[in-house]
Amino acid sequence: MSWQTFIVDFFTYGILLYSVSLLSSYVFIALYSVGITRDHLRKNMFTDYRVLASSEQLPGLSILAPAYNEGNTIIENVRSLLSIHYNNLELIVINDGSKDDCLEKLIQGYNLYKTDHFVNEQIATKKVRGVYKSHNPVYKKLIVVDKENGGKADALNVGINIASKDYIVCIDVDCILEQDALLKMAKPFMEHPGKRVIASGGVVRIVNDCIVKNGKILKINLPESFIPRMQTLEYIRAFLLGRMAWSRMNGLLLISGAFGAFDKDIVIKCGGYNHKTVGEDMELVVRMRRYMEELGEPYKVTYIPDPLCWTEAPNSFKILGRQRNRWTRGTIETLWFHRKMFFNPKYGFLGLVSYPYWFFFEFLAPIIEFVGFLALFIFAMFGLIDWGVFFSLLAFILSFGLLYSMFAIFIEVITYNQYNRTRDIFKLILTAIAEPFIFHPFVVWAAIKGNIDLIQKKNSWGEMTRQGFAKPKTS
Repeated sequence: MSWQTFIVDFFTYGILLYSVSLLSSYVFIALYSVGITRDHLRKNMFTDYRVLASSEQLPGLSILAPAYNEGNTIIENVRSLLSIHYNNLELIVINDGSKDDCLEKLIQGYNLYKTDHFVNEQIATKKVRGVYKSHNPVYKKLIVVDKENGGKADALNVGINIASKDYIVCIDVDCILEQDALLKMAKPFMEHPGKRVIASGGVVRIVNDCIVKNGKILKINLPESFIPRMQTLEYIRAFLLGRMAWSRMNGLLLISGAFGAFDKDIVIKCGGYNHKTVGEDMELVVRMRRYMEELGEPYKVTYIPDPLCWTEAPNSFKILGRQRNRWTRGTIETLWFHRKMFFNPKYGFLGLVSYPYWFFFEFLAPIIEFVGFLALFIFAMFGLIDWGVFFSLLAFILSFGLLYSMFAIFIEVITYNQYNRTRDIFKLILTAIAEPFIFHPFVVWAAIKGNIDLIQKKNSWGEMTRQGFAKPKTS
């Protein structure tokens, strides 16, 4: 056997083995998620959330909403959050040293005055410049905090220090929550008496091209633009299949920073959000899980398949690239911080399954795929490729990806059916066909760029320019 043949066989069979392992995990995750989604729908079919909304037994929730240069939309965003159906609630908006008129608009729009509110500095943060409340009793749930700029993690830590309730709900201030979102999010904290629920997440959907008025979604539309529509399909797969399966196994490592609820006591004991990573949402969940494992106490991280939160997706490759670059760096930083758990039986399922899965199939996947592309070009230049075998494997992988997306669309249709027009389903199918040739290669390259930036110690967040929500058309 020549050295050329050995190298080709090594790459070919190595990548084939990796691909089979990855695709097998996808099949298991997809099938395993169906059961928990079906059980959730059955258990909640007869739940009357209107009764829960007025119940005194609901756990207290503190919504933490960091805001930075959100002056254009802050009044509407806060109004939307104040309209949520929940009795035992406080809303804490943290102005993270905005350079625009965000704070001034809040003061004027909600008739705020500066108070001598006590800040219990259990977590070290940047300086708090002032705490504001409203003269108007209608806004008695609202607390506005002005602080020096320190980033999202630091702003959330300030909110944690000020929060008076037992549970915190961390959201992006420009997200739109369903009216019963907090009621559904609170249920898991009351349903597992044998295990302490330390965190819970909900499905995040894409709001682009939906009709929004006064912070409420009047009509759900599938995004017309190609890039947000690609992300819509991606979110359906990730939230409705992936995270539901991991929740069922109690191996979930990530709750979206756009919307997640946490046990405040455990968060504080773990030291709050880590400002040394751009993936503070994932890192906190992993650290909380690690803390509970080391204590040896039974616990659970849950996930809800209901569409609870709507967020605006990047509408350009430039902004999307920044987002995926940041996600990659955040994942690597989290895995590095908690590398002690890697195949460590002391951490049970977390160390033996969840962490290795993220290492091999989330962190390494884009690197192996990129190396495979480079190897393909090099082998092709030297005429070392059996093109018949290559195209057979390529056809198999593309077919698998399409079938996986089709399955996700099918589960969406038979469960929540948010995009209930036939043409929308047809568009999603066309999106699934185009994804491997346009969207996926770009995401892989953004991940590679994230690895390079991390090596070069570039830790910027990256500007995320938003276009704003669609308004209803006037006749």
